[in-house]
Amino acid sequence: MRDVAVVGAGMIDFGELFEQSFDDMAERAYLNALDDVDKEISSDDIDAAWFGTLDIAENASSGLGLSHPTGLFEMPVTRVENACATGSTAFRSAVEAVRAGSADVALVLGAEKMRDSAGGLIEGASLEQVWRGRGVTMPAFFGLRATRHMEAYGTTREQVAEVSVKNHENGAKYPHAHYRFTCSVEDVVDSPQVTYPLNLYDCCPVTDGAAATVIVSEDVVDEYTDDPVWVAGSGLATDTFQRGKDESLAGFPATRQAAEQAYEEAGITADDVDVAEVHDCFTITELVTYEDLGFCETGEGGAFVESGTPHLDGEKPVNPSGGLLAKGHPIGATGVAQVNEIYEQLRGEAGAVQVENDPEYGLQHNIGIGRDATGSVSCINVLSKHRP
Repeated sequence: MRDVAVVGAGMIDFGELFEQSFDDMAERAYLNALDDVDKEISSDDIDAAWFGTLDIAENASSGLGLSHPTGLFEMPVTRVENACATGSTAFRSAVEAVRAGSADVALVLGAEKMRDSAGGLIEGASLEQVWRGRGVTMPAFFGLRATRHMEAYGTTREQVAEVSVKNHENGAKYPHAHYRFTCSVEDVVDSPQVTYPLNLYDCCPVTDGAAATVIVSEDVVDEYTDDPVWVAGSGLATDTFQRGKDESLAGFPATRQAAEQAYEEAGITADDVDVAEVHDCFTITELVTYEDLGFCETGEGGAFVESGTPHLDGEKPVNPSGGLLAKGHPIGATGVAQVNEIYEQLRGEAGAVQVENDPEYGLQHNIGIGRDATGSVSCINVLSKHRP
């Protein structure tokens, strides 16, 4: 199996992009990724592409959704859909293909129009389809996790809110973030309630966006850069949709399984991760993920964030981009953008949100929902400054 490196990353500013079509967003992200390659790259160099989207706005029911805005016709284009882990799974799929020798140069593009759809995910939780979510909306799924974690481990409401404070502080410095404002713990707990105990500032926004990544094999990497970021490991796992098997409603077993795979493949442990971009669709999601990834012991996520360890200047910065809470969550683009942010961190090119611990390993993580079970899929990718 061949080693694979990231050599180019591009995205657009996330937000309410009513003035841009799906194709506009995808085209700009693609061109930004090509422009980012150090030694130049031509579209003719690309052998294959992977396209991540849930097609919320019904713009792209096949790989053509990538081919049309990029002009990449007459080549293999694979559309990937894996709930909120769609972008990260598209990246993983492309890496596996390049490793196996199916392509030397591959494009990963994720895009989603979340604001232009009359229904979107909200429609899936509507009263007309109440059976789908057993009467529980998306925020309520995670509210259950929060109340369970607070009851089981004594996690305080203020500790949960601290995740939002941290990520909005980072997002205020990040140029592509949808929301660029800071807030206090008091602001979070006093914001309008969505579902107990989660309030408005505990929830990520509904956001449009696109991101693209260029990866290459070890055989051609020198043609594109002298400063590649290598793919060290990856993990992908699914879990039952039957909530009775959710481990006390306070953890995501699929994340633990995916992390074990990714760490083993990379030859590292959780202690070796220097910076991470993780799924924080709600504040409680990130807090639980600290534990599932092994950054702290089970039940200690509240104390972990309160200690400052995952802050931008902490020992293990998490979501320096502001995460989904500040940057937004255009589902197909989310994981691809996270990979790009880790790539920039490892190259020391993250600007105002560059972490200070000279990172050697960075981790990207998403969970997704399937059959109305939160976290029933998880995908993790580990990048490294050093060739595996």
